[in-house]
Amino acid sequence: MNPIVAAIQMTSGMDLQANLDMAQGLLAQAAKAGAKLAVLPEMFPLLGVGEEFKKAKAAIQEEPGNGPIQSFLSEQAKANHMWIVGGTIPLSSEHPQKSYAATLVFDEQGKQVARYDKLHLFDATLSTSEAYQESAAMMHGNHITVIDTPVGRAGIAVCYDLRFPELFRAMFSLGAQIFIVPAAFTVPTGKAHWDILLKAIAVQNFSYVVASGEVGTHGGGRQTYGNSVIFNPNGEELARLVDGIGVVTATIDLDYLHDQRRKIMIESHQRIFMDCGNITIK
Repeated sequence: MNPIVAAIQMTSGMDLQANLDMAQGLLAQAAKAGAKLAVLPEMFPLLGVGEEFKKAKAAIQEEPGNGPIQSFLSEQAKANHMWIVGGTIPLSSEHPQKSYAATLVFDEQGKQVARYDKLHLFDATLSTSEAYQESAAMMHGNHITVIDTPVGRAGIAVCYDLRFPELFRAMFSLGAQIFIVPAAFTVPTGKAHWDILLKAIAVQNFSYVVASGEVGTHGGGRQTYGNSVIFNPNGEELARLVDGIGVVTATIDLDYLHDQRRKIMIESHQRIFMDCGNITIK
């Protein structure tokens, strides 16, 4: 039987416990739908903008392997007998004022089996009233993460990473069959680019894409685009939640994926090769 994957959409705010409670209910919903793996959105424990958000995020920052958010993810994975990709949470770094945006993966036994730190930080001015500088409070990661899961071999990226196709081709070269993308896309960039980027990644790599987003209005008036979606290797939409809080699921058919890759053999045809063991990340 082909496995089911779930993308969870949330409207996270400035109350950590309320966000965890929301995530708990949605994870249970995903498990009830038969999901073997569920993806939470970026910054699911806390989301806002401005100084209050910065202080609140610093207050919930955890040490790797220890803290209530990590315990929550472990407990929920075990309780639901389901793998969980934990959106992103702030983990401490070597810089006293900065954290990593870490995506932690837990198996159905509640064991952490992988970690990905967001590589590309969103420093952008979208308008005179909307600007972001993640690098002011965050450290970028220094590794690529591709892991075997119950739904296939999965590569992990976060939000702004979508704009860097070389990351996805590197993960493809490491055997990725599914790309998992927790996100908190802005409304203007979401309307303009979200679907285009996700579909391009699916088609260019003949891979499934599972994108889980934040939606609505968050702390400090921050707004996100939603549209959590799952695409198949042909760029066809399998499931979508445009607005509101909820869960979307789809079946992962690896036989279909391999059939698409046999028809157009991009892996053997490519002429620019990436030695993924020696990638330089600056």
